Amino acid sequence: MANKVKAIILTGNGTNCEMEMAHACKLAGADRYDIVHISELLFGEKRLSDYNFLNLPGGFLDGDDLGSAKAGANRFLHAPISGANEMLIEELLKFINAGGLILGVCNGFQLMVKLGLLPALSGNFTRQSATLTFNDSGRFEDRWVYLRANAQSPCVFTKELDTVYYPVRHGEGKFVPESNAILEQIERKNLTVFQYGNADGSVTMDYPANPNGSVRAIAGICNESGRLFGLMPHPEAFLHRTNHPRWTREDLPEEGQGLAIFKNAVSFIRGGDF
Repeated sequence: MANKVKAIILTGNGTNCEMEMAHACKLAGADRYDIVHISELLFGEKRLSDYNFLNLPGGFLDGDDLGSAKAGANRFLHAPISGANEMLIEELLKFINAGGLILGVCNGFQLMVKLGLLPALSGNFTRQSATLTFNDSGRFEDRWVYLRANAQSPCVFTKELDTVYYPVRHGEGKFVPESNAILEQIERKNLTVFQYGNADGSVTMDYPANPNGSVRAIAGICNESGRLFGLMPHPEAFLHRTNHPRWTREDLPEEGQGLAIFKNAVSFIRGGDF
């Protein structure tokens, strides 16, 4: 019997893409797609253990007042769960160890990186080893970009993807590893999932195709298991052909390219051991 897909979409304190991510989970076939405020986790009203697919949507978490998602990361690391004698980070680590999937988009990706969930080399999920910082352009970037998928990546979300077209909308999207040694490990282990590219699929560092100047044109990475994945572009913003900026002028498939990310997650969970 196939496993039920129980998706939780975390919201609160500045996120603004939770509805789109919930809709993506619904279209992908998830059995549950609950939008949950982080305060519900902190007060013990909801538990991560009741789910197997955690979605961290985009937005402006805590107003980015300490830098993108840094305040949110500190909350996860240091906030207790009311009445549970447990910290929120402990519940999150149990979720990961139980085999749960995590998808972080834009601000959600920033949160995962600042927490240490990505790249989480050697399974260390609480040590930050990279960051996402201000775009080289010095301004907020709102445009559509081509992404080249790494076929050698262990990422379970990008199975059979090649070149895709998603929108970006961020001011702090430049991926920078802590050191060349960290970058070397990311590349050697094929943890780079998406790179910014041209329409022909070739990777580029040139602006505006690379909208932020990310090192090695990195747009998204995963951890070594492939179950934790974060990216700056928004797959949940391209679920139907009418989301495409040229949908009135091009003959496009009915299904938007972003839905494949969520369908792959649902397929993986249905066939997994949870």
